[in-house]
Amino acid sequence: MRKDQPIQVAQYTISPAHRPFVIAEMSGNHNQSLERALEIVDAVADAGAHALKLQTYTPDTITFNGGSEEFYIRDAKSLWADKNLYKLYAEAYTPWEWHKPIFEHAQKRGMIAFSSPFDTTAVDFLESLDVPLYKIASFENTDHILLKKVAQTGKPVIMSTGVASVADLDESVKVLRANGCKDLILLKCTSTYPATPESTNLHTIPHMRELFDVPVGLSDHTMGIGAAVAAVALGAVVLEKHVTLRRADGGVDSAFSLEPDELKNLVIETERAHLAMGQVNYTLTPKEEKSLQFKRSLYVVRDMKAGETFSPDTVRSIRPANGLHTRYYDDIIGKTAKQDIQAGTALAWDLILNDRVNE
Repeated sequence: MRKDQPIQVAQYTISPAHRPFVIAEMSGNHNQSLERALEIVDAVADAGAHALKLQTYTPDTITFNGGSEEFYIRDAKSLWADKNLYKLYAEAYTPWEWHKPIFEHAQKRGMIAFSSPFDTTAVDFLESLDVPLYKIASFENTDHILLKKVAQTGKPVIMSTGVASVADLDESVKVLRANGCKDLILLKCTSTYPATPESTNLHTIPHMRELFDVPVGLSDHTMGIGAAVAAVALGAVVLEKHVTLRRADGGVDSAFSLEPDELKNLVIETERAHLAMGQVNYTLTPKEEKSLQFKRSLYVVRDMKAGETFSPDTVRSIRPANGLHTRYYDDIIGKTAKQDIQAGTALAWDLILNDRVNE
């Protein structure tokens, strides 16, 4: 496929010509409650999201229950500082038996439902649910075993590009294409949680689109919606954001997740950004043409007698545009009035002796 070629996923078309495709990432913000998960589905559907995404793994399919230092997060600035990986994923994972009811509810609400598989068994499971596309998470974007398995389904693939070099991405894209992936979208991603605006580097989006000749979007971990709006202005066709019902409720990803009202604003403002981009255009719109009358022109602003000299005291550039163009101002100053002229009269050539000066 090519960067401008539309990708059809169920009822949605993803392309530069269409509004941004907004993905609401639930992650572990269900807080191990199926009821809460279904509430999140309703909330993001009401907010206007086009897709709901889960993550499909278990603690055993994503890591090992090890007690050595390498199985702990030892970054004091991390949201998950000093957490054991196995215990963290046990807290965050979405039980596989929940996938079907969550997917079905999302579909009833008009959204596409899919997931990020984290190993080959997750792909087999998601295939049994007939997901319409796959997402590759940043930390899995160099797992060639997973990439091959996902590509071989023949379904569209969205891949985040965090924690990967250009060489890594080039190799991974080649693996996906060699194994049957025809429809690929890359997401610019900064894999810190939350990400700062200054670390987001959105100018990578058009560069990545040209480099790999694929549509590009943004997997956004910054707070708020500013980065997403800017990304659309740079050509992003997909936007992914973590979502929660209320950040105050807590949860593994809640600190950098959008609440429903914020997600609604993201959908609205990114669609406005998309519409506003338009195309290169210097032609007046029909409404602008009607406003031409409100531009400035030359008017007589003080009563004048025939034979009186036009001066800055008698002629000014004002609205509306019914008088002579202001380009003639210097030519008219010093000329004489052909007749009496009332203040508020639009200046015209037939009011000036020796008219048609420099016309």
